[in-house]
Parts: sequence; structure tokens; C-alpha cells
Amino acid sequence: MSSKRDIVIAGYSETAIDYKSGRSAYDLGGEALAKLLAATGIEKDAIDGLAVTAPLSECPNPFFAVYMTEALGLTPTWLNYGGTGGCSATGGVARAASAIRDGLCEVVVVLSADAPSTSWRANYGAYRGEFQDPPGVQGPPATFGLLMSRYKHQYGLKSDALGKIAITQREHALHNDNAYAKFKTPITMDDYNKSRVIADPLRLLDCVMFCDGANAFLVTSEAKAKSLGISKMVYPTAYAEITNVNGNQSCPDITETGFSKIAPKLYKQSGLGAKDIKMFQPYDDFTIAVMMKFEDFGFCKRGQGSDFTLDTDLSFKGTLPLNTGGGQISAGQPGLASGGLNLAEAVRQMFGEGGGRQVANPSNALITGIGVIPYARNWGTSAAMILEA
Repeated sequence: MSSKRDIVIAGYSETAIDYKSGRSAYDLGGEALAKLLAATGIEKDAIDGLAVTAPLSECPNPFFAVYMTEALGLTPTWLNYGGTGGCSATGGVARAASAIRDGLCEVVVVLSADAPSTSWRANYGAYRGEFQDPPGVQGPPATFGLLMSRYKHQYGLKSDALGKIAITQREHALHNDNAYAKFKTPITMDDYNKSRVIADPLRLLDCVMFCDGANAFLVTSEAKAKSLGISKMVYPTAYAEITNVNGNQSCPDITETGFSKIAPKLYKQSGLGAKDIKMFQPYDDFTIAVMMKFEDFGFCKRGQGSDFTLDTDLSFKGTLPLNTGGGQISAGQPGLASGGLNLAEAVRQMFGEGGGRQVANPSNALITGIGVIPYARNWGTSAAMILEA
């Protein structure tokens, strides 16, 4: 993706996040599309492209994306099925931009819908059944506990910094109507420190909780958006991703993330630097991931994440507003639709629709995604996007 300002995100929508909703990804996706059409005022038949995220609740179905077109009543000339988890939303926007530029379609919906708390149907396969699952590595929390331990060994780690991230995001979630109702309660540092240890040193309040939900984005050219009567739009001026960082190493440093590789590329594309970022909407499955991204994107030096977090006002009124909708940690993680949660909040803020958590100068936003958590490696895919007004 170049920094040309020809492609826009011209609309967004979200469903409320709920736990064990009893709904399907198709149902949630339909609600997200209906809300997107209502928000933009376009006709459904104007949509000729669809990018869909692979959901945990429907992943045994290899034709999920095709079935979704049927469920939504769409006939796209371009279809993309994203399998990079929390990177699939920003990745879908980037791929849609390329498809539009290539003339494959004109108006794309990037849709993510999942209901893993209602129906968990994932089978990660590969080496996990033989080497990872039998020893009792119980999913991402245990793996992130190992990552936190290694980071603490190499650089030191102040638990109050992680607590501050959790507390700040919970405060933001109080202003988010779509956040899971159970999380609409403030937390204190004492609450954080008393929350039970899940995988030492990772605590309950460092973690997300699987929920159900969906989100959708309208991606098109600026000219097409104007012809459709749309006035609110933002420009994705930079995008970069990397998968299996340090994959040629048998025993890599697990504290080295893919973001350290793609951040310079992202800033070069946009012409912006860390000092120019007006708000940070990072994928936040665990608090340590947020802190490590402060370092990787140049807000502070590597190993200084704890001090930076403690010294910086991360509130929506602060110098670096952080996950102003509460993020996944305090709004709920709608399965693999989670990457769209942070993106939707960025677009909402830039449209000036943040309500009681509105950022004062939302002229740009940095959004990240994370996809899959392998064992004894850093996360699988790292993706990042910069939006500008």
C-alpha cells in the first residue's frame, strides 16, 4: 500500500459484545452489515467486494466466506477470506484497497463476525496435538505468561505499569455502549494486584475474555464515496505486516516482535513518526503486548516500556490516548473479529463520534493486529495501519 490518498474507509459499524449470546457468525455479520448500510446510507447492491475474517466458531467450514455472501444476499466480484486472526481486519482493508486499485471491485465491505463463546469449533492442528497440548500449555494465557517471564528476565517488568494499562482501558470502556456489560465496572490498582495469577506472572486482569460480536467497514475510492453521497471518511495511508518473524531461527528471542520489523516501513509510508501519533489503538489480547508495542513503535526504547507507561497520560484526554473504547481487555474479545474492534474505535474517533471518550484532536491513529500465539515464539502475524483524516 502506498501513501496515496485515493482509498478511504467511508463507514464502520459494530454490534454489541456479548458472552454466550446464542447467535451465529452469520447472524452477527448480518447485523453488522445492516448497521453499516444504515450508517452510510448506501444500497446493498452497491457492494461488489467482500473481505471476511475466518471465525473460530465456523472455521471447520472451508466455504464460510462463500456462505456468508449467501447469508447477506451479496454477489461480489471479489472475495477475500482472511486467516490471520486479529490482523484480518486491517489486512482486509489493505487487500480491498489493492483490489479496488486493480479494478476488481469498487465498493468493499470488510466484515469480521465470530461467536466463540457460544460455539468453539477451532482445531489448531499442526504440531500442537503432538508437542504442545499434551504438556498442558493451556492456550494463549500460558504462552503469554512465558513471554512475560522472558521479558521480565531480560528487561525488568513493573506490574503497576501493566495495571495502569488495564485500569485506563477499563475507564474508557465505561463510556462504550458496545462493551460487554460485565466489564462496565471501574477497577483499581488494588483490584489488579489481587486478581488471581493465571500463568505466572500473568494475572486475570491482564487477559481478554472470549465473547461474541461483529464489525464491518466500507472501503472504496474517495471519488466513489463522494458519488455515493458519503462525507465522512478517513484515509489508510500506511499498512505493513509480517508473519513468522525470525522464522529461520530455531530458538529466536521471543521478546522480539514483528512490529519491530514493520514499524519503520509504516512510518516511512505515512511520513509520520511516533511523536506525530494522536492516538494508539493496539491489539490488546494481553497487557504485555500493549507495553511491548510502545517500544516497537518508538514511543520509548526497548526495555523502557514500564517507565513509559507509568510516566504517560494514556487516557482519552492524555498525550497518547490508548484504546479509547476499552480495547478487547475491557470491552470483550469477539473471537477473531477482535482485530476490527480496535479499528472501529479508531474510525469512530476520527469521525468525531467518540461521545464521552472523544479525543480532542483525532487527526490520525495507529492501529495494530496480532494473529495466533505459537509456543516458544513471538506471536505469528503482526500487522499495523495508520489512518489519517
